[in-house]
Amino acid sequence: MLGIGRTTGGRVVYVVLLAMIAAFLALRLYMVLGKRTGHEQPLPKPAEERVALAPSPARTIEGTAETRDIANRHIESGAESGVRAIIAADSSFDVGQFIDGAKAAYRMILDAYWKGDTDTLGWLVEDEVRQSFIEAIDARKAAGHVLDNRLVSIERAVITDAEVKGRAARIMVLIEADIAATTRDAEGNLVSGSMTDAVATREIWTFARTLKNSDPNWKLAETDEA
Repeated sequence: MLGIGRTTGGRVVYVVLLAMIAAFLALRLYMVLGKRTGHEQPLPKPAEERVALAPSPARTIEGTAETRDIANRHIESGAESGVRAIIAADSSFDVGQFIDGAKAAYRMILDAYWKGDTDTLGWLVEDEVRQSFIEAIDARKAAGHVLDNRLVSIERAVITDAEVKGRAARIMVLIEADIAATTRDAEGNLVSGSMTDAVATREIWTFARTLKNSDPNWKLAETDEA
């Protein structure tokens, strides 16, 4: 009986010791994985989710040094005052994240237009722009044409102008991209274009949003050739 008691006690001590070691390792693991290092990459959102060009409310822009650095990379000098006005009206606005979102929206809008996906266009663009896209899509279908286009790359995206009127904010973005484009007829015969030679494009896309609104998404409000 005494021998059994000693063995049981040893097992209890052994189990407690293992539990303490596991707790220590768990704490160390949390200290490593539970903290943000500033180099994490966000997971890509599903296609059915809206492209939120506005940043998370948790991040704000403070200090003149950061503003100056961002201006050099993402903003033309003539747009700086307008961007500052937007930041003053909405402290959650982040230029870098907006540019990333604008490029993502550019890809998604072009892809939806090329495929004739009017449902996706409905939440990415404003009503007037959507109607123009629908008219072009309908004309293309009536002619029996099918677009076989591919966005090769976005070479540059920079804010050229920005303004705030009341709660309405508008940001103009110059987008320079390479696009491989072809048009085919109903039988698949090439009508125009080439998939081997990309065409350089320069466009000004204007995004709009009502500030301090529950919807954080910027929508395409206008397109022009640059």
